Amino acid sequence: MQLAHELARRSAALRFEDLPADAVHWAKVGILDTIGVTLAGSGEPAARIVGRVVPPHGGSSLLFGSADRINALDAALINGTAAHALDFDDCNNTLGGHPSAPILPALFALADERPVDGRAFIVAYVAGFETECKLALGVNFHHYSKGWHATATLGVHGAAAAACHLLRLDARRTATALAIASSLASGIKANFGTMTKPLHVGHCARNGLFAALLAAEGFSANTDAFEHRQGFLEAFNGAGTYDVARMLGHWGAPFDIVEPGIAIKQYPCCGSTHPALDVMLDLVRRHDLQPGEVARIEAWTHAQRLEHTDRPDPQSALEAKFSVQYCLARALTDRAIRIENFEGEAFRDPAVRAVLPRVHAAAYTTAQFPADNHLGAEVKVTSVDGKVVLGTIDQALGRTSANPLPAERLREKFDNCVARVLPRSHATRLADMIQRLDGLADMRGLTALLVPPPVSQRASA
Repeated sequence: MQLAHELARRSAALRFEDLPADAVHWAKVGILDTIGVTLAGSGEPAARIVGRVVPPHGGSSLLFGSADRINALDAALINGTAAHALDFDDCNNTLGGHPSAPILPALFALADERPVDGRAFIVAYVAGFETECKLALGVNFHHYSKGWHATATLGVHGAAAAACHLLRLDARRTATALAIASSLASGIKANFGTMTKPLHVGHCARNGLFAALLAAEGFSANTDAFEHRQGFLEAFNGAGTYDVARMLGHWGAPFDIVEPGIAIKQYPCCGSTHPALDVMLDLVRRHDLQPGEVARIEAWTHAQRLEHTDRPDPQSALEAKFSVQYCLARALTDRAIRIENFEGEAFRDPAVRAVLPRVHAAAYTTAQFPADNHLGAEVKVTSVDGKVVLGTIDQALGRTSANPLPAERLREKFDNCVARVLPRSHATRLADMIQRLDGLADMRGLTALLVPPPVSQRASA
């Protein structure tokens, strides 16, 4: 048995009729959320710089946030970078990262080149989602803790499987694409807090699509690339740190997009800060905490999460996204967390800087949370007069399908993201079309709604 063939067989065999209603529902949620954050992220420096550096080539695939059409590989790269530029895209507990941003930019780029109906698009997305997550099930969290950015190193396989499904490749060629993707996998956590993190996602969206297109043309690869003694599992994880049987034993039972599901982010910053933010914002609002009255803020999150969010003195907007101290200080000063809090020189805001020295972060112990909980947080706020308020949470709101973000908050987030590029009326039309996506005859009808009107029309609107 070769893992590439087994994953490919399952992925290629998946049909829309095989999907439970919950999988279709959550696929629509993921598509809605990813379109929103990609549009909002299209104006970010990371996406714009990649767009300037990549030589422009004509094509049919839409460059999100513009009316430009470019070739599919470049669109996957630039739109993939935009999808993760704000760190506002969805997460998944199994993957230990962001499941949709590596896949959907590749699928949108491909679907702009050929007739693809909504059902084919949805099932390709679910096939890619399941592939990357079940691969993750057998390698995490050693893979993540070792320093790999799982969103990219595993997401490239999800993008490849999804693109193969949309191209209607058989299991043999899908296995080849997965083997190619194993050689194109990359992304290290050392680059968190910089533009290179979203570049990881653009790169893996492009590389997954590239692997599928190569396989479609008869390109060769070693389909033993996962298990080989110098293959993906040994090189990226190491002996004794992965479990192939676990990957295959849980395929579609349940589909990962259903359980644990898609984690929709409420805040445009690292998901590892979100549990503490949920607690802090609750304390601020319930006790009417004011910056001048707070002497000390203490926050405890899992050591694995704190490792990349313990940044007491962020020196850039991107570093601020990965600073639990900055996020908690901003929650106190603004009583909310917004995209604008991580733009330009917002991280230098004197009001926030005044609070930062009072914020202290540490890893929680098993006396605070069970050993298997790596998603919780505890926050303690001490006022200048000695009063103490305390709050805890097992996981952030929206982290799993069992604890979903309310539909109205999802829609509010989507509307706000879309409004950064398109007239607000477009958000309603987009949301309605996505809700009816399984009846859409051609996905190009959806991407046509993503084209901004001329500047003059936007000004009058």
